[in-house]
Amino acid sequence: MTVVQPYVPSYRTSFFDQLHARLASEGVDLEVLHGPAPPQQAARGDAASCASASEVPVRRLSLPGGRSLLWRRVQHRAASADLVVLEQALHNLEAYPLLLRSAGDFPRVAFWGHGRTYTKPPSRLETVAKTALTRLGSWFFAYTEGGAAHVASRGFPRDRITVVRNSVDTRELMAARARADLPGTAEFIEATLLRSRYGLTEGRTALYLGGLDAPKRIPFLLDCADRVAAEVPGFRLLVAGNGADRRLVDAAASRPGSPVIAVGHTAGAGAAPLGAVSDLMLMPGRVGLCAVDSFVLRTPLVTTDWPWHAPEFEYLADGRNALVTPDDSGAYVGAVTALLRDPARLQALRSACHGDVPAYTTEGMATRFCDGLLQAMERDQRNPHAGT
Repeated sequence: MTVVQPYVPSYRTSFFDQLHARLASEGVDLEVLHGPAPPQQAARGDAASCASASEVPVRRLSLPGGRSLLWRRVQHRAASADLVVLEQALHNLEAYPLLLRSAGDFPRVAFWGHGRTYTKPPSRLETVAKTALTRLGSWFFAYTEGGAAHVASRGFPRDRITVVRNSVDTRELMAARARADLPGTAEFIEATLLRSRYGLTEGRTALYLGGLDAPKRIPFLLDCADRVAAEVPGFRLLVAGNGADRRLVDAAASRPGSPVIAVGHTAGAGAAPLGAVSDLMLMPGRVGLCAVDSFVLRTPLVTTDWPWHAPEFEYLADGRNALVTPDDSGAYVGAVTALLRDPARLQALRSACHGDVPAYTTEGMATRFCDGLLQAMERDQRNPHAGT
């Protein structure tokens, strides 16, 4: 079994490790082939590896408009696999020869992806081409139910689609967040120090957790933080992250009287004390896996109906575990301000976040992915362990 990825971000290592273990228990080997982190993602500093991963050479051909075509040298190593799972993307040139040869002795090809283009406006040609590419696959692994529905609506057989419910490993963060409420633990002490160091007030603190780059709309975030602070005395925004727009956050935090506090890159269980001192999470730009973080940290997301969210935006239910405002800074500031002034409503949102944690785990994701892989292999009669 071979999975080809652009690169391995740190949030994927646990998933691949768990998938590797589950497949091994079925007598199936897993190999994850990947290239180095693309330039934009490299700025976040989240590239990692795992036991089943191997880096392969990549050639990049730059195109006008900031686009590029990629060629990963995976054909030789993928030839012995029973199934090759590729990213659902037109720019990955290795897909085309693999698809052409999959009808012969080469392995079948499956796709893993969003299902449709979520995060930017696609051209009609791109939409048609992606649909045609996807339909050549033998199986499809969709991040979410919405992506699966889209692929099925374009003619892909529904019985050959697995919804994996994309997530991150929440085990350590969940345990650390629970400890942050227990006096005497390291997390509780760190939370206490944060409150003291930054003068944080309960019911007046928000958190931003994620990459600091254009899709996250950092200027919008910082402007709204200033405007909320003008309405809510004692309001503070903790910004934890790294990326190309880190300079904007640092500049805002350095202004006298600014409500913005730059705490730097924070990952994994290290975010637990930040969640413990925060009441909600501000994310006016792209919502992706931060939705899962918001559930674990019990900091309900306040976002906008901006049209370019990632698939995990589907996990949010406006008014139940999050707030989704019109894509307007005035509406956003008004919603944040009103929520901070309504402790009962805020607590209801936080309780719903906590209740949604079990639905989005890497354990569940790995189980669903493994089950789909085995079904795909059995369908093509290439799993030597089928029926044993």
